[in-house]
Amino acid sequence: MTDTETRTVRGGLAAKGRSKPPKVLRMSVELPLWRALTGYRILTLVYTLCLVGLSYQKYEHPLGAAAYMGALTVWMVLTWRRTTSAERCTRHFLLADLGFAVGGILLTPLVDTHARIMDGAPTLPSIWTAGAVLGFAIKGGWRWAAVASSAVAVANLVERQELARDTVHNVVLVWVASVAIGYVVEVARASERTLARALQIEAATRERERLARDIHDSVLQVLAMVQRRGAAIGGEAAELGRMAGEQEVALRTLVAGGLVSPPRDAARTVPHPADEGAADDAVASAPTAPVPEPADDGPCDVRALLAPFAGAGVTFSEPGAPVELPAAAAAELAAAVSAALDNVRVHAGDGARAWILVEDEPQAVIVTVRDDGPGIPEGRLADAEREGRLGVALSIRGRLRDLGGAAEWVSVPGQGTEVELTVPKGTAPEGGRRGKARA
Repeated sequence: MTDTETRTVRGGLAAKGRSKPPKVLRMSVELPLWRALTGYRILTLVYTLCLVGLSYQKYEHPLGAAAYMGALTVWMVLTWRRTTSAERCTRHFLLADLGFAVGGILLTPLVDTHARIMDGAPTLPSIWTAGAVLGFAIKGGWRWAAVASSAVAVANLVERQELARDTVHNVVLVWVASVAIGYVVEVARASERTLARALQIEAATRERERLARDIHDSVLQVLAMVQRRGAAIGGEAAELGRMAGEQEVALRTLVAGGLVSPPRDAARTVPHPADEGAADDAVASAPTAPVPEPADDGPCDVRALLAPFAGAGVTFSEPGAPVELPAAAAAELAAAVSAALDNVRVHAGDGARAWILVEDEPQAVIVTVRDDGPGIPEGRLADAEREGRLGVALSIRGRLRDLGGAAEWVSVPGQGTEVELTVPKGTAPEGGRRGKARA
């Protein structure tokens, strides 16, 4: 392995070492419910105070009613923040809150007249009681809601001392509403956990694909190069090449996420140069011209990054004006073009020519890489991806997907291949600018 190849591998590993794991968005469907419950408790307290104030003279013991309402007000002032989040709303608080509600219901016959109670007068806590029950529903789900609403139902029946129609109606309404809300909360929590898990899996998959892309662009190609050159030199170098080939197969299987043990035949790792079907994972003797790194993270002229690819067998066509993209997006686009040219150089033959065309559209930058090689048989790219050869899937299509763009292939056997790379303007790779190394 030459010094240049060694530095390339080290640079690729260093770039991967500097990468940070992607962040996963944390969310909570409960937070709006807790806020709504806090607002409900405050509004219903104001309503209950007004209700008791308007009927103050009608109570048999108005001072008792006033004392309870004063205690309830103090309780609310001291604890209103308890219902702003699940962490603050503890079981002990919920039990105490429910105790205030049930106590107020049972205290009503002691401060109000029997005639008013029989006429359907509201209890002292009135509709504020539902707030205590809803706290149980949001905190513990429908089972907790059923227990709390049952306690309130028993207290209402004791206070009324008969199964009056309006009492039964109110009891059933509170019970059904609280249980339904508790069930909805449980479903929302389960959905939130599923979504969070899906986001974690997606983030991990994206990071795995990014690492696999870097490995494909550096380590895998170097290992294949060592295998081929070792076989050509012979002797001890041939054994070294065989071992390098085995390691390439093992690493390629790991990158592809395969569960099948890698084959011992290292020769299977090198596709025949005439096999256009392996065009998605070129094993080259030397890389295409290295992709220049943008000077900074500002806008970058794509033409400056693609111009070094022009040569004896590559024609580069560009607009007369700068074609600007964010620096990170431009670097990723240039890397995808480099991977496409690698495929042309290795699989289209030494005499094949390639053309690069840059188009600056109002909403996107389009780069087309076309060659006059033998073309790609239909379905071969998908087959190669299943076999673990991920050049097209990662180095080209994966990069464009991370930019919010797309890569399209048009190939006719015997008439060459055309790759169209589209990048929306104003985009950058997820996770910011990535390090890149090529073999």
